[in-house]
Amino acid sequence: MAFWWPLIVIALAYAIGRFLLMLIPFTVPSIDVDASDVTEGNQTQENSFIYIPPRGRTQQSDKKVQCYEPATMKYLGFFPALSSSEVHDRVEQARKAQKIWAKSSFKQRRQFLRILLKYIIEHQELICEAAALVKGWRLLDSFAILIRVSSRDTGKTMVDASLGEIMTTCEKITWLLSEGEKWLKPEYRSSGRAMFFKKSRVEFYPLGVIGAIVSWNYPFHNIFNPMLAAVFSGNSIVIKVSENASWSGLFYFRIIQAALAAVGAPENLVDIITGFAETGEALVSSVDKIIFVGSPGVGKMIMSKASDTLIPVTLELGGKDPFIVCEDVDVSHVAQIAVRAVLQSSGQNCAGAERFYVHRDIYSSFVSEVAKIIKSVSAGPPFAGRYDMGAICLQEHSDKLQNFVNDALNKGAEIVARGSFGHLGEGAVDQFFPPTVLVNVNHTMKLMQEETFGPIMPLMKFSTDEEAVKLANDSKYGLGCAVFSGSQRRAREIASQIHCGVAAVNDFASNYMCQSLPFGGVKDSGFGRFAGVEGLRACCLVKSVVEDRWWPYIKTTIPKPIQYPVGENGFEFQQSLVEALYGLNIWDRLQALINVLKILSEKNSGSSKGRKD
Repeated sequence: MAFWWPLIVIALAYAIGRFLLMLIPFTVPSIDVDASDVTEGNQTQENSFIYIPPRGRTQQSDKKVQCYEPATMKYLGFFPALSSSEVHDRVEQARKAQKIWAKSSFKQRRQFLRILLKYIIEHQELICEAAALVKGWRLLDSFAILIRVSSRDTGKTMVDASLGEIMTTCEKITWLLSEGEKWLKPEYRSSGRAMFFKKSRVEFYPLGVIGAIVSWNYPFHNIFNPMLAAVFSGNSIVIKVSENASWSGLFYFRIIQAALAAVGAPENLVDIITGFAETGEALVSSVDKIIFVGSPGVGKMIMSKASDTLIPVTLELGGKDPFIVCEDVDVSHVAQIAVRAVLQSSGQNCAGAERFYVHRDIYSSFVSEVAKIIKSVSAGPPFAGRYDMGAICLQEHSDKLQNFVNDALNKGAEIVARGSFGHLGEGAVDQFFPPTVLVNVNHTMKLMQEETFGPIMPLMKFSTDEEAVKLANDSKYGLGCAVFSGSQRRAREIASQIHCGVAAVNDFASNYMCQSLPFGGVKDSGFGRFAGVEGLRACCLVKSVVEDRWWPYIKTTIPKPIQYPVGENGFEFQQSLVEALYGLNIWDRLQALINVLKILSEKNSGSSKGRKD
């Protein structure tokens, strides 16, 4: 026991020292970001124009990306649609910056993250106050602008913007600050039996320029998520934002630029570009890795284009996530989670719940509970009143959602509850869709097979756990799942059988708040992972390194029997060596070792005498 006391004291001293270091405040400089053109009250006459698009027609030109508020259809402005040559130029500038940044220290990279984090959370209390002032809005701080920009560009509510954009980003920054360096340092591995006299490790180097093509549903997080991993691992990154949410990218880009400048990072390390298909294709063809968040159809085109240059690809292509409710749950508790799972960001959530399977013993009570909640939900413009749900971002998407509902109704489904609308401005009626609960659904209906990406809750009965698993796996998608049971073991067992990349047991989407975990799916939901250790290292060139240990007189030599010209007993030697190293029986291994030594000791073991040429 006396032997262990010094070790215990040392361990306690180390732990106390680490804790005290955490109490020392870091000096984190503040940054100023110009937000004058994104605040309400600074709109020009042009920006106050109400845009009413002809139904079924796109209003995007080849030269400009036009931007509008989905909730009001107010015109926000336009950005250039970059040509292929312009994209290649921007990537080359990023490549030059990356060569400098690759030599940066983790200390400098962590400071960059702290500056961003400080900017985001500096005035949270004021945000809570500002969120209540939905009329006569005054932007009191940068955090309020941050959320408000996302809400204006996507039509989501302030609560949805904070949950899906701010919290997840802050969690990612915090995880990188805590663990990022550890997972990018060389990792030592076993050298095995044959190379026992060697030391082996894996080293991680930046790939170069990362390209990201991101979706519109979470414009802040979808920019920051790949950017943080790329920059922290020593890369530069060029991000093409969606043509449906380009306006907010301008402001987010300024935040990133200001934070990079504050730590002395090279210009052009991070770039944000706007445009359409030509812009995206040019990005794919000029970077060292591409990350894409979007639809399976576009993902396949990107993968095909990436094959021209054989760059690695990470695809996150949405999902059709099942939400399974067993009969032994607290119905009212799970019902609230279920409604949040389907209505978060108006259902425009790649990891949103889109298929609900409820045990027949509680089916009626669960339907009644969610219907009561849904009926209390009102949808409307995020800054025109206190609404629970915002707008549908994409023009004409409400028509697609209604088609899903009509198809289900025609095949026997029934609507049991719908939410209500608030006051909708001229031209914005088509940008809203009421939260809807349907029963008597089945897998012949489109809304149970295709990604709906909207606030529709279809409910099906199941009788056994095996049936629930079979229904859940009956999909071309495989991103995530949520399983609820009064027995955590039972819920875990069901979740383990569902073919997907992300599983939440007795919760919904909690995985994404655990940024140490990888995120991604299988089947039509894509492949590759971002977030977590896997996502961070996916931004790296992974290099295996083997070298001699510092053991005197021990180094790699070619045994005489297999030196050129190979001896006549060369194969006998090699055969015995394999068995000596890997034989399953200790006595056979010893016998083989004796034979190896015997061959090595033979005078003519390296002779090629008797060989036929």
